[in-house]
Amino acid sequence: MWNLIKELERKDHPHVLGALDIFKYIGPGLLVTVGFIDPGNWATNFAAGSEYGYLLLWVVTLSTIMLIALQHNVAHLGIVTGLCLSEAAVKYAPKWVGRPIVITAFLASISTSLAEILGGAIALQMLFGMSIPMGAILTTAAVLIMLFTNGYKRIERAVIGFVSIIGLSFIYELFLVHVDWKSAVFCAFVPSVPQGSLLVIMSVLGAVVMPHNLFLHSEIVQSREINLEGDARIQHMLKYEFFDTLFSMLVGWAINSAMIILAASTFYEHGTHVEELSQAQAMLQPLLGNNAANIFAIALLLAGLSSTITSGMAAGSIFSGLFHESYNVKDTHSVVGILLSLGIALLLIFVIGNPFQGLLYSQMFLSIQLPFTVFLQVSLTSSKRVMGKYANKKWNSIFLYGLATLVTVLNIWLLIEAIG
Repeated sequence: MWNLIKELERKDHPHVLGALDIFKYIGPGLLVTVGFIDPGNWATNFAAGSEYGYLLLWVVTLSTIMLIALQHNVAHLGIVTGLCLSEAAVKYAPKWVGRPIVITAFLASISTSLAEILGGAIALQMLFGMSIPMGAILTTAAVLIMLFTNGYKRIERAVIGFVSIIGLSFIYELFLVHVDWKSAVFCAFVPSVPQGSLLVIMSVLGAVVMPHNLFLHSEIVQSREINLEGDARIQHMLKYEFFDTLFSMLVGWAINSAMIILAASTFYEHGTHVEELSQAQAMLQPLLGNNAANIFAIALLLAGLSSTITSGMAAGSIFSGLFHESYNVKDTHSVVGILLSLGIALLLIFVIGNPFQGLLYSQMFLSIQLPFTVFLQVSLTSSKRVMGKYANKKWNSIFLYGLATLVTVLNIWLLIEAIG
């Protein structure tokens, strides 16, 4: 009865956005957020902070602004059409455009899974002295068990718990160091490109704005089948979804910024460049004490596990979309997508010579694939054939295409520098 009364109140006062109502919609965004506080982010953020101090904080700010716009946009696709990005691409885009981009996005999901599994393995090595291959096997096995035995809601709750612990870990460690907050705030909003920093900039960008997260967000939202509940329900969900995206992405921005600030305040100040995550943990111990080093390793393990879960889900969604199906952990195509992504990533770990460099280059590959996914996404959400009256306004399309163009220009710049 109480639920019925609340539903009637919402119908009578659809314009009222109560705080409790807003927080009921928090979940999909946080599930996506864990993807950009993954081990790949740890590697790029610690590289950025240890080599350039606070100077590259602006990249996290810019990336987060881009992320809010793109994730909000792709969530609209899922709400309005009831299709994930992969399904919509296969259904509406020309075959010579949609399918190749979806396939490269699946390859990007393998690159993502590699970074996530590798991060979990590195954390196990820090905590228990375990070899990287054995840690990678255990991380993959734990994630597969969680993926094949839990539903969306249970995974959402677990991931929210993981994100909370990771965030608290970095807040704790920031209290142990001296931070030049005036410089940090300035660098967070004023761009600068130090000589030789473009690879790190592209890696940070690729680690925050990740192609598989765009596919994942649309999948999580469409799974709620809002499009089947009528126009009023669609409009209601579109209104609340933005709060979920904004809140979740700002949480990710704060955690990523904290990583760079921590690296700048410890390693950069002591003239030390971090080239391995285990090196970062070992160096934190004499600088900050045993607790900081152990908390660092535990938070990295949680980040590796939770982000591998989301990368597996994204891979299953992308692969099943090629067959006009949505993600379902009991469906053959979803299972094959998960196993291929995690399995190939696990095999690649056995041949990687330098795990830290592997993390950096995996993130750079994501940045290279990103423009293709974004151009595809914006073309779909700007189409009245796909979105009807909910298609992007002209100014919104121009802004989103501008973001894709910016990433493309940065990629070309990186290529020119690499050739030169």
